Amino acid sequence: MAEPGQNDHESRNGDSNREAGTRKGWSEGLRRMGERLGGVAHLSRRRKWLLGGAALVGLGVVAAGGGYVSLSQDLPSVEALRAYEPDLPTTVVAGDGSILAVFQRERRVYTAYDEIPELVRHAFISAEDKTFYSHKGLDYPGIVRAVLTNIRNIGKNKRLVGASTITQQLAQAMLLGREVSYTRKLREAILAKRLEEAMPKQRILELYLNQIFLGRNSYGVGAASLAYFNKPLEALTVEEAAFLASLPKGPSLYGRPKYRAMALERRNYVLGQMLENGYITRAQYDAAVSKDIVLAQVRSRPTSRLGEYFVEEVRRTLIDVYGEDKVYGGGLWVYTTIDPDMQRAAEKAMRDGFVRYERGKAWRGPVETIALGEGWQKRLSALNVPVGYDDWRAAVVLEKQGGTATLGFEDGSTGRLPAANATRRRDGRPAFDLLKPGDVIPVSRVKDTKDTYTLQQIPLVSGGFVAVDTLTGRVLALVGGFDARRSQFNRATQAKRQPGSAFKPFVYAAALDNGFTPASVVLDEDFCVNQGGRLGVKCFRNFSGRGTGPQTLRTGLEQSRNLMTVRLANSVGMPKVADMAVRLGITDQMSPMLAMALGAGETTVMRLVTAYGILANGGKQMQPILIDRVQDRHGKTIYRSDTRKCPSCAANDWQGEGMPQVADTRKQVIDPRTAYQVVHMLEGVIERGTARRLRVLERPLAGKTGTTNNSQDVWFVGMTPDLAAGLYVGYDTPSSLGGWAQGGTVAAPIWLDFAREALKDAPKPQFTAPPGLRFVRVNRKTGQLANYDGPDVIWEAFKPGLEPRRFVALGEPQVVKSDTDFVETMGGIY
Repeated sequence: MAEPGQNDHESRNGDSNREAGTRKGWSEGLRRMGERLGGVAHLSRRRKWLLGGAALVGLGVVAAGGGYVSLSQDLPSVEALRAYEPDLPTTVVAGDGSILAVFQRERRVYTAYDEIPELVRHAFISAEDKTFYSHKGLDYPGIVRAVLTNIRNIGKNKRLVGASTITQQLAQAMLLGREVSYTRKLREAILAKRLEEAMPKQRILELYLNQIFLGRNSYGVGAASLAYFNKPLEALTVEEAAFLASLPKGPSLYGRPKYRAMALERRNYVLGQMLENGYITRAQYDAAVSKDIVLAQVRSRPTSRLGEYFVEEVRRTLIDVYGEDKVYGGGLWVYTTIDPDMQRAAEKAMRDGFVRYERGKAWRGPVETIALGEGWQKRLSALNVPVGYDDWRAAVVLEKQGGTATLGFEDGSTGRLPAANATRRRDGRPAFDLLKPGDVIPVSRVKDTKDTYTLQQIPLVSGGFVAVDTLTGRVLALVGGFDARRSQFNRATQAKRQPGSAFKPFVYAAALDNGFTPASVVLDEDFCVNQGGRLGVKCFRNFSGRGTGPQTLRTGLEQSRNLMTVRLANSVGMPKVADMAVRLGITDQMSPMLAMALGAGETTVMRLVTAYGILANGGKQMQPILIDRVQDRHGKTIYRSDTRKCPSCAANDWQGEGMPQVADTRKQVIDPRTAYQVVHMLEGVIERGTARRLRVLERPLAGKTGTTNNSQDVWFVGMTPDLAAGLYVGYDTPSSLGGWAQGGTVAAPIWLDFAREALKDAPKPQFTAPPGLRFVRVNRKTGQLANYDGPDVIWEAFKPGLEPRRFVALGEPQVVKSDTDFVETMGGIY
């Protein structure tokens, strides 16, 4: 048995050994666990890397997809690209087929692929994209080269270079603009790929060659060929085609003389590429590079401004219907009603009338004063002086020496103004004495001289003119003022003016519709009426200030008697007069006040002339027409003013059938007999009345003068059986033209000048009476039957039952049983 101390010692050793073994066991366990855990940890890091990598790839894909979606936003689809059409100008055509105007943002002459010469196609492919037919929209080697070049240029403040293919350039020209950025390049690449999916190479090249900007305000090769060489594409030489192909790199540079060396270098590079690509021979190359660049002069704006107010009215109408984008880029063909010869006659007559009226007025001074020295031509041109006439010019006084002033013009040429040609006075002094260098003035060249001019003055007075075809309503001429550069306000369609006595025929029409005849007698004496309320008593008077006693309606209209007209309107009733005015389109509504019978209401020249046209055509409704038809860019008619149907008009063959008949669908707005009676009375205005000066035309004419209170506006509206034309003259801010100014002295002479030119070769048809009228010989002054000849005896038109009757000896009225009986018994014509 062991001793206690020994046992305790052994016991402690045993415990120590056990603890050591335990620690060792724990250490081994921990080591083995660590090995196991280390393996697990190592495995987790690998998985983490794999998962992290996959996540990054996923995020990259998502980011790329998001970036693609973001970059693709707002880009057109493949279907939209297939339907894409470049902007084309809208062409406005006159009635004779000549081009009147062009509305455009981009000057483009669209040319189909097959119509673009192979030479031109090859030149552009050589210059811009020689692998065009092999790539799928992007030139990847070229992109790599461009990226490396841009990296090398970092910090060198150089413009980024690209490797754009023709397809990419088309994408840029179509939709993306000219921003230089990687974002735009990526969007361009996306769109280029879509373009390649959407259409064949020929279509891409066709669009490109018609879309790109090539300088001189030309878009596409068709317009550029005309702008640079004044010839069509098929007439271009090798060197000219190469020059056009050089332009995409510098469209605003290579056409200028100061950059001729750069242009020559670029053109010759293109020729070299064409040779290298096998598109031209060595002989062609040698011949082409030896030639200089010879360009056509930049064409100046046209000198003729025919029909500007008409064109502007057409433009406004088109925009209202189709919108601005379609008008300026839709390629519409607009066939208008304007007759260029008649328009020229109208414009000249109106301008001559304005100038004639102001001939005795004082000189108002220069139009403007500009600084002389370098650039004065541009400053003069920028004024865009509204000289009106094609043969008037804006000039600036360069210097004065003795009795001659030296003039300068926009093109840099000069002329001379003798003191004797500038005698219009101001404050008692001749205009020549008041001129000083820098003054801008309108002048006209003296006939049969080379550089001698006369001082002119742009009139302040203005007015409007309209001529319409009475059968169709087609507007043949329209003048809205002296010059549209001075004011776009169209006085023919927009100015609401009082027509004065030019309204009277419609008062007489209302009377004839209500039992009166041209031979009815009305008192031409003072007439006052109580208008009620605060308006009080209104007394009317004639222009002459006196009355003439009982007179026939014919005399009242021929001599424009105010008192007779008011008395007649009062008898018939102003509501009926107002209704007549509304039915004929003179106004939309009219106050039934007696002053309206004398033309105190407002209307436009267009409306009043149209109403006269209705009288001339027998009372048929008529709407003024400026546009006959509109075609889209493909030639499809999308608007036609005449909507009547006529299937047989388009028959393929004719087998002896009768002439196709087109129904007259116009509404009858006034009794045709009444319309003729008024026209017949208005013929008397020309023969014996206030427009006697027009008799020199020696043709059937009817018309009426008009003068408003204080001679603020003067009018004349005249008509033949197939033409109605009218005008007014007045200041834009109404003021007196002077007591001498009347419709017969100011407006009628303008109409005469117009008619002399516009109608000189026109037939001279008579006004045709409609069925249902009886003609009787009467004394036009008394209205009584006349069985004798004399200057006052005329054939007057009456509606049956209202004509004057003969009486037998016993005083019994002769009974008329039939039209034949009327002719035989009454001495009339049916």
